[in-house]
Amino acid sequence: MVSGTNDSKNTPPIVSLAAGGVAGGIEAFTSYPFEFAKTRVQLRSEKGIPTPKNPFKVVTQVYQSEGLRALYKGCGALVVGSIAKDGVRFLFFDQIKIAFADPQTGTLSPLRNLAAGMTAGVVASITAVTPTERIKTALIDDARNERRFRSGLHATQVIYREHGISGLYRGFAGTTLKQASATAFRMGTYNILKDFETKRDIPQTTVTNFANGSVAGTVTTLCTQPFDVIKTRSQSAHGASTIEAIKSILADYGFFRGFWKGTTMRLGRTVFSGGILFTSYEAAVKVIQPLYSGLTHTVGAQETA
Repeated sequence: MVSGTNDSKNTPPIVSLAAGGVAGGIEAFTSYPFEFAKTRVQLRSEKGIPTPKNPFKVVTQVYQSEGLRALYKGCGALVVGSIAKDGVRFLFFDQIKIAFADPQTGTLSPLRNLAAGMTAGVVASITAVTPTERIKTALIDDARNERRFRSGLHATQVIYREHGISGLYRGFAGTTLKQASATAFRMGTYNILKDFETKRDIPQTTVTNFANGSVAGTVTTLCTQPFDVIKTRSQSAHGASTIEAIKSILADYGFFRGFWKGTTMRLGRTVFSGGILFTSYEAAVKVIQPLYSGLTHTVGAQETA
């Protein structure tokens, strides 16, 4: 389990998957306005129309000019993707942690924590994140211009018809780099903090979990923002290759302003969402694991009888 180095051995894979999915769905829905604003800022703006840096101003402007429906366009894709992404991410992280643990002590060093998170991030990107992020970003981009996508399903059908499977995996390199590094820093930082607290008998409460998750979110944002900007540019409505995305970012804003575009907005989301994600995960495990244990015990008793 992500909550403790030794606990992962006692958390069945199905519990990690289910709890991660629940946590991912809750985190994506509650923090979506920040994600929407961040994505809008990272996409290429129309000439002569500057994009505000304040996320609340972005959300207010979109609501006033385009309505509530436009503001939440892409939310469904993000929630579905987050359920799959975080279910897979927590499942593989919990299992990979066991493989990466020191054979003598059963614990993970900070570097092994990061390596386990990076491996889980790559798996999550391949299995769930890239196509759902592509649809979410395309929907947000489309809502401000052409508005030809009626829904996430419709966007998926149009992109697949026009570009094939490669269209749904547009931005794969940037997304995978982002997911590998983000999962490494987020999961790794959270576990390093938790292991540090456990050794000093600091109680693991909801407040502690939220604080650890928020710190992990801050570290993740600052270290991985360039990959997030590249991913967003690659996954616009018409799409772009990773090289084209990098060139357009440099041409529009330069290195630092370009590759850390939307940092404030993403920071607002990840600090909040990091706390929500890990707190929800810990709570979900506490509910799901006893139910799973009871079910398996009942089935085992029936088979024995």
